[in-house]
Amino acid sequence: MKTVTIVRHAKSAAASIGQNDFERPLNERGLNDAALMAQRMFEKNIIIQQFISSPALRAKQTCMAFCNAYQYNPTEVIWVKKLYQAPMEVFTDVVEDLDDAIDHVAVFAHNPGITQFANHLLGHVALDNMPTCGVLSIAVNINNWKAFATAEKQYLFFDFPKNLTDK
Repeated sequence: MKTVTIVRHAKSAAASIGQNDFERPLNERGLNDAALMAQRMFEKNIIIQQFISSPALRAKQTCMAFCNAYQYNPTEVIWVKKLYQAPMEVFTDVVEDLDDAIDHVAVFAHNPGITQFANHLLGHVALDNMPTCGVLSIAVNINNWKAFATAEKQYLFFDFPKNLTDK
């Protein structure tokens, strides 16, 4: 059994004039939400073995909040540039390229691709929009990541900052 957790980057700052979209950081709410969601997952004893992220600044900062909560070495994050503005198929390719020794991966990326991927994973249920810092986790009945695309998938949980009741 393998597990895929996808995380949309937290709320980003508005682009300033002339700023490259790739370099947009998280705003204050985004920084707080990323830390909050990371801590919430860690406290639920959800074990993540590998973090993979778009290297765009807002995704990177979200991933780093999770690294901090999990005491995960940031030098071990796999930065995948093609996850920036990626279509759904890229997510599948990234997951299928994983080392089979990894049982749980977290992937940090952007809309609209992450919402499309979430809907693909969910099958019969559809999300209108993966919210900022939304976290979706799916179990996959496989031993080999290469079988991911066609494997049976089971919903585990979906959470996002505005869903938190313990604020």
